[in-house]
Amino acid sequence: MGNNIQKTEPDVILDINFKQGLSDFFEENNIKTDDRKKCVKAKIAEFFNMKNVCFLFGAGTSASAIPPMKKLCEIISDKIEKTASQPVKDKFKSIAESNNHNLEQILGVLYSGRSYYSGFKGKNQKEELCCKKLIELIEQEIFKNINIKFATDEQFELLEIYKQFYQKIAFRNKDLSRVSVFTTNNDLYNERALDDLNIHYINGFSGGIRKFFNPSMFNYTYSKRMDVGIDKYEPVENMVYLYKIHGSVNWIDKGETEGRFFSIEESFEHCTSEDNNILIYPTPTKQNKSLGAPYVDLFREFQHRLLEANTVLFVMGYGFNDEHVNDIIYRALATNTTFNVVIINQIDENKPICKVDDKRVFRLWGTAEINGKKTQMHYFDYAVKEWLPDINAFSHNDDILNAFMKEMKEIKEAVSKDDEGQRDK
Repeated sequence: MGNNIQKTEPDVILDINFKQGLSDFFEENNIKTDDRKKCVKAKIAEFFNMKNVCFLFGAGTSASAIPPMKKLCEIISDKIEKTASQPVKDKFKSIAESNNHNLEQILGVLYSGRSYYSGFKGKNQKEELCCKKLIELIEQEIFKNINIKFATDEQFELLEIYKQFYQKIAFRNKDLSRVSVFTTNNDLYNERALDDLNIHYINGFSGGIRKFFNPSMFNYTYSKRMDVGIDKYEPVENMVYLYKIHGSVNWIDKGETEGRFFSIEESFEHCTSEDNNILIYPTPTKQNKSLGAPYVDLFREFQHRLLEANTVLFVMGYGFNDEHVNDIIYRALATNTTFNVVIINQIDENKPICKVDDKRVFRLWGTAEINGKKTQMHYFDYAVKEWLPDINAFSHNDDILNAFMKEMKEIKEAVSKDDEGQRDK
């Protein structure tokens, strides 16, 4: 979320907030104003040393290139005004005004209306058809705006942010678990960035020319042979797990399983909204839809990962508006005493996560001035560049330390040999 940051001078902190539960982390630990940014970076770096590191992305991570819900509603309103019949226009205008132009609520009313009128078996066919037409128009426009072709400057700039993110987190110490990225977004920014960087990722699909969903893939990892002569392997460092818990624009339901357990295929071609794509549209009914395959498997994996010992979840661009996602996070906090949540976002203070006085819940947001322009310190681009540590830097420091220790050992051995030579004389 936000514009691409190109720093030429140190940023000026205008306001920075770091909460631990209901307490102010800075005040509790007597952190001076000038040291607060450094303190936050150190704390986040500390979390990266935990065994299991997970990320949860929401719509905010792609908001600079993909329209948010409010903008989408404006685009859809304009589309309906230009293309739909008068009864369809009137129906949409009435529902939109009654629901404060909230796209999620509008779709919820239309889904309910379609079900309601279909129960009269043709007596209210016009009303049913009107709801169906509006749902079709709205979902087509949502799909069109999500399924981008990476053709604009904004889209390429955001892709670079995603690439910087994965460059920082993918090359992790092989003794620690691989990083898991969960996202409610349906776009292809994660896959495009990972492919461009030649980083291995497991997203739950297996196969060759045709890849079909297979949740057992999340139990696998990539390994490399340590020695040609022996059958011994070690995990590769450059690998992540990617979970698209609300589906993807390039997942297609083929209908028939063709001898497989699941009928969901990952397409390598540019998809259209007529391809029966498997993604959850923003409606109140999405919690029910998430109970079906493949979502039940993805949410099970989400819950499983958060319940593992020594786990931290970094939340970015997500506003805690999806109850089925929130429930899994709350359940992990209630049952896993070694689970921590770091929310890099300014969310509504009325959300339950903001009212729990739990020292394992951290919230970070603020405002900075960079090159004379204000930016939000919790936006995706700023968070990637300023808050997240460079794991490669850690490995570089380890290399320096190992080289130093080796050199000290050689000096010690040389001194010992000189001492033995002096005694022989």
